[in-house]
This record gives sequence, C-alpha cells and structure tokens, in this order.
Amino acid sequence: MKRSILYLLALLSAVTAEAQKENWKVTDKGPSIDNYFTPASAEAATPDDEGFIRRWLLLEPIDKPNRSNTVFTDSYLQQHLGKAYLKDQFTSMPKNGQKVKVGKQKLKWHALNSQLFNVKLFRFATGLDKQYYGIVFLATTTIECDEDISDVRLSVGSNSASMWWIDGKQTLMLSGDRRMVADDAMSQRLTLKKGTHILHGAVINGPGMSDFCVRFIDDKGQPLKNLRIR
Repeated sequence: MKRSILYLLALLSAVTAEAQKENWKVTDKGPSIDNYFTPASAEAATPDDEGFIRRWLLLEPIDKPNRSNTVFTDSYLQQHLGKAYLKDQFTSMPKNGQKVKVGKQKLKWHALNSQLFNVKLFRFATGLDKQYYGIVFLATTTIECDEDISDVRLSVGSNSASMWWIDGKQTLMLSGDRRMVADDAMSQRLTLKKGTHILHGAVINGPGMSDFCVRFIDDKGQPLKNLRIR
C-alpha cells in the first residue's frame, strides 16, 4: 500500500511538471489575492513612506511562452514588450473591470492597491486562478504633480525583465533574467511637468516568481512623495 501511494504521488508530480514544461498553464491554488491586494478606491492615493507606488491597474496575464528567462535580451524585449498588445496601450488609461482581447485571450483590468511595496504579480495571477508562467503582465497608473519637478529618475526593480513608459515615451528597460531588487535600475534624469502623467509598465517572465516595485527619486537621491496616484 505504501509503495502504491508513493508511486501515485511521483506520477502526479511528473504529470504536473510535464504540463508546466509543455505549456506553462498549470494553475496554483495559492494564498488568497486578499493577502496581497485590496480594491482601489476613487480617492487619490499617495506613495508610501519610502516613495513606492502601490496603486495600479493590472491586466490579467497575457500568454507568452518562454522556457527560460535567459532570452530576455534588449532586442528580444524591444520586439516582444516594446510592441503594443492593446490599442493606445501606452497613452490611454483603461477602466477597472474593462475587458479586452489579446489574440485569442479575453482579459480583464483590475484596479488594486498592493499591500506590499513590491507588487506581487505571481500572486495576482494565482489569486485569480490564472496562468502564472510564460506570461506578460501589463501595469498602468497615473501620476499627478502640483508643480514641475525636475531632475527626477524613475527607479524600478522587477522579476523578471521589464520595460517602462511615461506618457508613451520609453523611459527604462530592465533586461536579462533578474530578481526584484529595489532601485535595481534608474532612468536618465527627467522632468515631471505640472499635471497628470501616465506611467505604464510591462513585465515578462518564463518560469519563476513575478513582481515589481516602482518609485521616483529626486535630485538629492530621496524618494519622491509629493505625488497623487489615481
């Protein structure tokens, strides 16, 4: 009996591993999404005490099979993340609950506040019982400034590779197979003009965890907190 149970467990493990190897569509009934996110309200949010932006519109994962993260070179990212998966993707704001079609997939946008400084995309996917390996995540939010703020840098950490745009202009790229580390990469110095700006990101991953963290750093190297996020 004991040998039979061990054999069945080994067989189940092998089947699961093979399914992951073939199409990355095995789902993980992990912790509740409520452990990592809360619904966003209509009121404006602000960066947390360390300047990290926690309010985002996240699109359910787009199927993009990759058996390894070593392929995430600059040219690969320009081809697969630099393109628009949606109409006006880099310059318009979707709505919470809005449904879109990407290829044959029907996906939905979710307006959420992250419970942590790093946005746990892996748990966003598993919490919704969605595909979590071999995917592209899209994230977008708006930044409001009461005055011009010069000499700031967009600062990002991501797992794995990612690209980031401000008002439709590519601002930062993190290539290669990497783990999420705060301030892993920073943009060139830029000016946030008074008014509203759209911040858009795309994160790609094959196997492994997926998350990101984003903040702005001022000319003195301090996190920017005088922003409103909607």
